[in-house]
Amino acid sequence: MRKKQLSQQVSVHALMLMGYDLVMLAIVSVLLLVFYPSSYYPITRVEALLHYLLAAACMLGGRALGNSYNNVWRYGGNNLYINLICYDALGGCVYYLIQRLLPLRDVEFLRAVTLFSLNLLGDILMRQVYQYLYDANSRGSKAADVMRFLTRKMTGIRVEPLDTAKRDRRINIAIIGAGRVGAGFAADLASNPDAAYTPKFFVDIDRNKIGRSINGVPVFSDREANGDVFRDYNIQEIVFAIPGASAERKKELYTLYKQTGCKLKTYDYPTTQAVGGKRSLREFDAEELLFRQASEILSEDTKSYYRGKTVLISGGGGSIGSELCRQIAKIGPGKLVVLDVYENGAYDIQQELKIKYEGKLKLAVEIVSITDRGQLERVFRLHRPDVVIHAAAHKHVPLMEDNCCEAVKNNVFGTRNLLDTAEDFGCQKFIMVSTDKAVNPTNVMGATKRMCEMEVLSHQGNMSCSATRFGNVLGSNGSVIPLFKRQIMYGGPVTLTDRRIIRYFMTIPEAAQLVLTSGAFAKHGELFVLDMGKPVHILELAENMIRLSGFEPYKDIDIVETGLRPGEKLYEELLVKTEDLDKTDNDQIFVERDKPLDPREIEKKLAILSQAAATEDDALCRQALKRVVETFRDPEEVNCVADQSKEMQEVRA
Repeated sequence: MRKKQLSQQVSVHALMLMGYDLVMLAIVSVLLLVFYPSSYYPITRVEALLHYLLAAACMLGGRALGNSYNNVWRYGGNNLYINLICYDALGGCVYYLIQRLLPLRDVEFLRAVTLFSLNLLGDILMRQVYQYLYDANSRGSKAADVMRFLTRKMTGIRVEPLDTAKRDRRINIAIIGAGRVGAGFAADLASNPDAAYTPKFFVDIDRNKIGRSINGVPVFSDREANGDVFRDYNIQEIVFAIPGASAERKKELYTLYKQTGCKLKTYDYPTTQAVGGKRSLREFDAEELLFRQASEILSEDTKSYYRGKTVLISGGGGSIGSELCRQIAKIGPGKLVVLDVYENGAYDIQQELKIKYEGKLKLAVEIVSITDRGQLERVFRLHRPDVVIHAAAHKHVPLMEDNCCEAVKNNVFGTRNLLDTAEDFGCQKFIMVSTDKAVNPTNVMGATKRMCEMEVLSHQGNMSCSATRFGNVLGSNGSVIPLFKRQIMYGGPVTLTDRRIIRYFMTIPEAAQLVLTSGAFAKHGELFVLDMGKPVHILELAENMIRLSGFEPYKDIDIVETGLRPGEKLYEELLVKTEDLDKTDNDQIFVERDKPLDPREIEKKLAILSQAAATEDDALCRQALKRVVETFRDPEEVNCVADQSKEMQEVRA
């Protein structure tokens, strides 16, 4: 029933449009008879009527063939007009041929072309006027009043005027970027009477556009678009429509326009959505304030290495581990084994992958602690993994400062269990996920991860082993951004340990892809380090997040210093120091010249740690860590000279 009603409605609209087209053809035919009589011989009124009917049949037939009458011309674009021209040309040719074959006095070719061309011009004009009526109506211009009156009198179509109150409630916006995306966004707003925004002007750097207008919206240069212009146009929000801009350019523009006091938004793909999705107008994501350039890192060579293999991921339910699972699943492994002691995280990634791959992925989940050697052997005996990616660890710095024995047992000896079990069961490759906190560590967590690196890189056997270091990842468990979001949501204050503190950040997908790439590169004993880009001033990040939420820092929501936590230092050391690194085929991955220790030296270190951990005395265990990890320093020793570091100076610059 509903389909029948819809079909009837479409038919009524199509018949109305056909009627308008026939009227236009009749007007053109009469005008030609009056102002352009045939130079061959006069055509009688009957013959003129027959020619009109034949031309009408050919015109309507061509347009029906091109499905012209089933389109919504109010939103018509160039494709519809090209379609109309092509099928009218076809109809014109058919008309000329048929009228020469019929027992009628035929018309000359030029007259036939003129008839169809003028008719086509009139029909296009009629459709353009129809579109302009709605565009002018949505803008509430005076021209819209005249157009509505004429349309109602001539066609009977009643277009309701836009509610003045609704129009006055619209938000005035400036669009940064007058390219295809920005112009398309403005056109969508102009054609939508229910739009909540009114584009007032564009800002662009293209000299060919500056000083001109796009659909009635002026284009200013970035120099012209100063504070006075934003005030004159009463701009309330600024929309970035520059999806192709580099991360540096976006950061530069964000820094410039946040000074206007306007709310900043972006018209682009959501950051979590793959390219090819639908664009949306949205708030800046906090992660975007770090302005890292998103890119697809995995090469076909990397994918082919993992494809078809059985891959086991320890800590597979965690932030990095679960993303590693997603990336591996996308590649197409022979089997994916998720190993984690935390059942909720493992369950979540299991259900996600089950839903996404609908049984096409061979998936196993094992709830096992890496400290349990017997259970690890059971898992390896059952699944026989080809590749182990070791992401399981205790990672929270302050918690590990108070639980040193547990950190050593889990991180150091858990890694040893996994490493030895993988070797015993014929695993081909072992890839350890490490951290920048292992560089000259000032806390228990960093020191245990440095010890894990030494274990992995010094491993002797048939298995290829490597470790990959990187910094903080956005959105991971314990990340500062979710904390700031919660604090802003509850009205503040936003807390940070020290106003000077800086950190390096990377997105979770980016980190996971680089880990997989470095693992595929690995031969044996490499310590890979990832290029984390430029450091981020955490105070500036907090201020920007408050502004994005519509508040003013220190006025609406305060920022409070709480003091450095145990084991915390003001900066993480730069991983990529080119004088100490070797390049790889990927310009974001480097190899540190880290000489592996003799396995006997590793055994001595492990014996010292084992004896200390057995006492369950965290102070003794910390002292043991300092003995075996020579680079382990007190945080005060580093923080007192932090301002002299290259990393801190770079942020200040």
